Formats: sequence, C-alpha cells, structure tokens
Amino acid sequence: MKTWKTLGLLALFAQLAAGAPAHAQQPPIVIKFSHVVAANTSKGKAAEYFKKIVEERTQGRVKVEVYPNSQLYKDKEELEALQMGSVQMLAPTFGKFGPIGVREFEVFDLPYLFDNMEQAQKITQGPIGQQLLKKLDAKGIVGLTMLDSGFLDWTSNKPIVKPNDIKGMKIRIQSSKVIDARTRAVGALPQVMAFSELYQGLQTGVVDGQENPPSIVSTSKLFEVQKYLTLSEHGYHGYVLVANKRFWDGLPAEIKPLMNQAVKDTANYFNSNSKKENDDALEDIRKTGKTQILTMTAQDKDEWRKAQAPVYHDMEKRVGKPLMEDIIKTIGRDPAVLK
Repeated sequence: MKTWKTLGLLALFAQLAAGAPAHAQQPPIVIKFSHVVAANTSKGKAAEYFKKIVEERTQGRVKVEVYPNSQLYKDKEELEALQMGSVQMLAPTFGKFGPIGVREFEVFDLPYLFDNMEQAQKITQGPIGQQLLKKLDAKGIVGLTMLDSGFLDWTSNKPIVKPNDIKGMKIRIQSSKVIDARTRAVGALPQVMAFSELYQGLQTGVVDGQENPPSIVSTSKLFEVQKYLTLSEHGYHGYVLVANKRFWDGLPAEIKPLMNQAVKDTANYFNSNSKKENDDALEDIRKTGKTQILTMTAQDKDEWRKAQAPVYHDMEKRVGKPLMEDIIKTIGRDPAVLK
C-alpha cells in the first residue's frame, strides 16, 4: 500500500516538474550596474528605474544590483572592470572612452559644440550616435544608448565670467584630451581627479573649481565648498549606457527583447527628465544661499568661443575631422568653426 502511495507521489512530482517553466529552478541572471555619482542624481535615478522595470518585466529572472558613489570602482577603473566582466553595466561620460582607444567619443567634449539640447539629440539619438556606439564592439563593450544630461557650468571660489577670470585656476576635469585642451586654451590648469575625490579636493583647495550640470552640483553638495556657480553652458554633458559584450550577447533569446526595450524606456525616462532635474537643482542651490549664481551674456559666451576656437583644429586628428564635419553639418552650424 505504501509502495503505491510512494509511486503516486513520485508521478505527481514528475508531472509538476514537467509542467513547470525551465527557468523556475534556475538562479537569476545578475547584472552589477556600477556608477560613480550619488543615487539621487539623474544617472542614479535612471539606474534604479532600469532595475525596477527589468526585474518586473522578466519576473525576477534578471536581478539588477546598483552600486552608486564609486562603491565598486572609481572613474579610471570602471571601464576596465566592465571589459573584464567584473561588472555588467555602466553609464560613463563620453570622455572615459578616449583612454581605451575610442577617441571619437571625445568629440562631444569640444567647447560650445551644441547651442541647445535639440542639436545635441540630433547627434546622440541619430545615425551618428549609432555609428559611434558600434565602435565599442571591438573593445568588448556593447554601446546600448546615449543619455543626454545637459550642459556644463563652472563652479569656483572666485567669479568666472570672462575667459581671463579662469586663468591660473586649478580646474578638476575628466580624463579627456579634448577637455584638457579646452581648459588650457583659457589659461586654466586642468587636474584629472576621480569624481569620488572631488568634494574633498575642492574643500581642501587641491583644485579651485570644476564643471558639471546643476543636478550634479546639487546632489553632490559641491555648492557647500564653492562660492560661485556660473551658468556658462560651455560644454555638453551626457552618458553612454554600456554593457559587457560577452554578457549581453549571451542573454537568453526570450530575455533579450525585454532588455532591449528596457534600455529604450530608460533612455526616454532619463532624457525626458534631465531638464527638469537641472532646473530644480538650480533652484535648490539658489535657496541654500551658499553659492552665488552668475549668468553669462551672449557677448561673454562669444569671447569664450573665440578663446577656445583653436581647440577644434588642434583636436582634428584625435577625434577625426570627418566626424567633426558631419556633426557640424547635421546641426546646421557654421563650418567656419573648423577652419
């Protein structure tokens, strides 16, 4: 009697196992998503949004672990970690790709390249942007999409309005040769520094100033250690959402479409909120009363453009003159900037 009961139970378990989805007994696919800024920044929020929709849409088959604030890796380390597979996803700024040999991304670091976000998105969200993303394949990286963060403004402990104002100041920059060149063009002294070290660097006077959109200045509390914020909009700021190529290409066929759609939805989420994030951050900074906000006139910006114009010619070989020409033509700018 017991034998028949045992056999019956075994048969029932076999039926249940046969009817259960194959993935039910498999561990989840884990994505480590690392970034260097705070969780409440635009990028931090986008990472959490990506985590939420991926885990919901895959019904837990994919788990996203987000590591903000350089918890795992600093600026110089994160792309190497991605290539090695130590993390699966990142969202670095454009200048980070120059040191690994994809110098074309540094074209976005040219001074006053775009007059507005509409021009920027013609490139980042258009055919030129797609061509640039494909160049990462050879480095073991999948370029998924570009995220448009806004424009860079100066912060400092003395007013920056005219190009001469910044002369001799130690300015923290990212590791981009184009950013280095545009900073030196106005007589400033560029200092490459990890973002995780920036607050202390400003606080102790290791550097005198830095450049970032208002959202990052606010969420990283840089206004606490800087007396002035100048609305210069002297450079474009954005990120590239990337993944380890072996990992991404190896995703199960039924998961891949869900992941691709999550990437698109995350980009839309980020890009649609970036302006509001910066506007709100600027108002928050203003309310603290700790940082005086300065505005450049059109004439002031023209002086900066003239002072930094030689950077376009100097960086032709590094980023590629044909690429620069394609961008200038696509956004309808005067090609004289390249002469």
